[in-house]
Amino acid sequence: MENFAPTVVRRIAKELQALQQSPPEGIRVLINEENLADIQAWIAGPAGTPYHGGYFKVKLQLGSDFPNAPPQGYFVTKIFHPNVSASGEVCVNTLKKDWKQELGISHILLTVKCLLIVPNPESALNEEAGKLLLERYDDYAQHAQLMTQIHAAQVPPGLANLAQEATGGSALPTSGSPVSTSPAEVSDKVTAKAPEAKKKALDKKKKALKRL
Repeated sequence: MENFAPTVVRRIAKELQALQQSPPEGIRVLINEENLADIQAWIAGPAGTPYHGGYFKVKLQLGSDFPNAPPQGYFVTKIFHPNVSASGEVCVNTLKKDWKQELGISHILLTVKCLLIVPNPESALNEEAGKLLLERYDDYAQHAQLMTQIHAAQVPPGLANLAQEATGGSALPTSGSPVSTSPAEVSDKVTAKAPEAKKKALDKKKKALKRL
């Protein structure tokens, strides 16, 4: 385990114990007693999303500067998502500019689950997924569903209850407002962002031309 201060070790152990005793809906944490800094969890694909019916293993890697710096988040299970790179790296503000020391592991995992409900195409690590999400939502959903069926359809061993919880689709909103799980509403939200995203891209091109 990283060279954590005893207070940090106690904090991590306490959080992991609480997550096992009272797990958030659709999330199960796996504790590695030999290395508490290597946190792995299963997240059930929320209902009303292209990821429903899938079970995604994610990993949080805590550095020696935690909690002053955020952990790194990865999807171990392959997924087609705008905010997840080909290597599994997760791009979410909670793990970057919006990080706060008081944020716990539960909050991070719920935020990742929330990202499955409402992706953010404006900070896409997977450009293909981001483009499809903005321009052709049905194609995006079909591709995401296919990847889910191929790579994430098997229920994790010993976690049959996780499948039952996946029908709820609730998650912690990153903005504090309710999150809709309706594919139509998600499509409307990302479509509404399309003109703004395109305008930003056009502005960047104009600035680049001025520098030439």
